[in-house]
Amino acid sequence: MTKIKYPICCFAMTALIAFMSISAFAYTGEKLAANAKITIDEARSIALNARPGAITDEEFEKEKGGSGLRYSFDVKSGNVTYEVGVDAVTGKVLENSKEGRHPD
Repeated sequence: MTKIKYPICCFAMTALIAFMSISAFAYTGEKLAANAKITIDEARSIALNARPGAITDEEFEKEKGGSGLRYSFDVKSGNVTYEVGVDAVTGKVLENSKEGRHPD
């Protein structure tokens, strides 16, 4: 009987932890999104106008500069990946630079 209960208990705990993690993330995203004036679709368009290419990654984050809310996109252009940051309130391009280590 104990051999059966242990795996079920482990599964239940794993599911609970995963649910709590997703709930916390969703709440943070909702809280940030409520203050954005620019949608993710509009931000994608702005980013691709600033740096033509293909978006390979995107995130919505709090970061210094501008309004403090930023959509951040990795845009692959040729063999180079650029990070393009778009202010989520004003739509202004805050960053458009080669990703990775930058020469000093």
